Amino acid sequence: MSQIQKETTDEALIRAFLEKGGEIKKGKTKPMPADLGISKGTWGVKLSKEEREARDAPLDKD
Repeated sequence: MSQIQKETTDEALIRAFLEKGGEIKKGKTKPMPADLGISKGTWGVKLSKEEREARDAPLDKD
């Protein structure tokens, strides 16, 4: 494959977008649900009742 750089590179597209009146904003994301996390070695599996109780239990200080 040839490495010919085209005029429509990312920088050129961004510059054209901004020249036409576009603006770049930082997006907002939602926080992850508290009950989703790493459970049983997989992502996205909800915690079991025992795991939720262990997570929410106060730590005992000796």
